[in-house]
Amino acid sequence: MNKIGILIVSALFFISCSRKVDPADIDKMNGYWEIEKVVFANGKVKEYKNNEMYDYFEIKNFIGFRKKVTPVIDGTFLVNLDAEKVSIKEGKGKYIIHYATFYSQWDEEIVSVSADEIVLKNENATEYHYKRAQPLNIIKNGKKAK
Repeated sequence: MNKIGILIVSALFFISCSRKVDPADIDKMNGYWEIEKVVFANGKVKEYKNNEMYDYFEIKNFIGFRKKVTPVIDGTFLVNLDAEKVSIKEGKGKYIIHYATFYSQWDEEIVSVSADEIVLKNENATEYHYKRAQPLNIIKNGKKAK
């Protein structure tokens, strides 16, 4: 196969593997998410095996909040009052999350969303890969984790 053929096949493979975000997918972001890995622009990867904090998203009609929560061994979560305001806008075929706190504002692109995974990318091309968090229930006290 010549170089042009390889380039075309590679481009088609890349396009077919990339997931386009659909507006209906935004609702899948609601809930608890655990960071799984961070992929930096230079290709280096930082894996996260155990997380002390999870992200909780609550978004309705493209507006909501994200906050940090701490899982507890009985399957519940400790929540504080701090939250980042979230608004999602569509532009040029991409969905961008705009975060705002009292101290700062920033944006992240939603690369992909599914029921089990979210990938977000910041302005430095750093990708954050999240997996749906499962509640801890180490004490096995017969109660179902919430």
